[in-house]
Amino acid sequence: MTAQQPAPKDTPNTEVNAVPAATSTDELARILSAADAAASDWAQRPAIERAAALAAVADALDAAAAELIPVAQEETNLPAGRLAGELKRTTFQLRLFAELLADGGYLDARIDHADESWPMGARPDIRRSLEPLGPVVVFAASNFPFAFSVIGGDSCSALAAGCPVVLKVHSGHPRLSAAVGRVAATALHDAGAPDGLLQLVYGTQAGRDAVLDPRIKAGAFTGSISGGRALFDLANSRPDPIPFYGELGSVNPVFVTQAAAARGAEIAAEFVASYTLGAGQFCTKPGILLVPEDSAMLAELATAARPGPAKLLNDRIQSGYTESLQELLRHDDVAALGGTADTLASPPAPALTATTAAALLADPSGLITECFGPAALVASYRDEEELLAVAGVLDGQLTATVQGEESDVVAPKLVRVLAGKAGRVLWNQWPTGVSVTYAQQHGGPYPATTAPTSTSVGTAGVTRFLRPVAYQGMPAHLLPDALRDDNPLGVPQRINGALAP
Repeated sequence: MTAQQPAPKDTPNTEVNAVPAATSTDELARILSAADAAASDWAQRPAIERAAALAAVADALDAAAAELIPVAQEETNLPAGRLAGELKRTTFQLRLFAELLADGGYLDARIDHADESWPMGARPDIRRSLEPLGPVVVFAASNFPFAFSVIGGDSCSALAAGCPVVLKVHSGHPRLSAAVGRVAATALHDAGAPDGLLQLVYGTQAGRDAVLDPRIKAGAFTGSISGGRALFDLANSRPDPIPFYGELGSVNPVFVTQAAAARGAEIAAEFVASYTLGAGQFCTKPGILLVPEDSAMLAELATAARPGPAKLLNDRIQSGYTESLQELLRHDDVAALGGTADTLASPPAPALTATTAAALLADPSGLITECFGPAALVASYRDEEELLAVAGVLDGQLTATVQGEESDVVAPKLVRVLAGKAGRVLWNQWPTGVSVTYAQQHGGPYPATTAPTSTSVGTAGVTRFLRPVAYQGMPAHLLPDALRDDNPLGVPQRINGALAP
């Protein structure tokens, strides 16, 4: 049974307790055929119908919270309060995309009327808007079992764009995924959406095979650099390469200027709260903090209160975290900072390590590296020129933060360097909060992502699953509604270069 085929009302619900088996080759073929069959229907549905379906899924998930959250707790070790907040974020996101569809501006409708006096020569009538790519494969993440999973940001933006979704379930929460898939599929079905619109597949091989299938037109992934890069390479190895939007890894550096170090105790406390949030299992965790060597910040960080040990998502993440931290501690230029009790235990206590900016510059690949879990590296610098030098050797990041003062001479140049390295640059705030907004950018140059021009959070994410189509000299009755002169949808139109009132 696929996720888009809800169980009959009189069928006992056993999916919450059973771990689904890996998807077979034959079953995957049926799933992909169903997604392909749904693509044309869903793409041509009026935006108001797609919006209503997304809102229906949000309502259904809210109503099922009491069923879903306990399953999520069992599979992820995350506390109920965190999961309830994440589910709220997920349903808010669905409703926000529904509002986006109702507005219609995401279509970027452009109309150039024929113009015989156009300076480059007579111009034909050309009209351009964005249209759905087709079926999309989405790979769920481990650390956000609602917001980056079955009906998280990637699935939400793809469905909003008009694309069917084949969701590759993460092995860290398969029972929750089955339950969320059932709730979402039932809501879509009851809202009149076509069969095959949202389906789940299980197992690594099924995910790889889906990426390679010609019926799939785009992919989205959140996870490790190695896993994401392997899938990205597969997507590009096809006879018909497809867009692949991978969110891979980031250390999210924080730069404390000389002047800002006067707030050292405050910054230290906020930094600890940020890097330990969710046991350090956020892709936006600040993993490196640069502080002046002649300040009191190293001592303040060493004595700053840290939260107690917390379970990580699963045994695989626990072992990977321990290995990464041990490898870092074996580096000749790294030492533990402050308390070390239980930092390598299971569950681990938060850890801090210390090095220098000179060491980062000497071995950036060995030290500027993600350690997924409750650990961070503090690097002391001699002068603010070293801040600029470290910023210059960074690879792509999701975020970069400056803790500074408006009078800082280094700030303008530092911010510009960081803007070339990261998708989101913060000033005197912390990166672990990723608000779902219209202007949000959650992406960055490689290896933060495989597509730095896109975002996986916020309404701009819808454009990943759309492509532009221009219609030249087309009779009015053959045009998409968004490009007609009478504008029956009432969408924003840019006519002859100017946004129509």
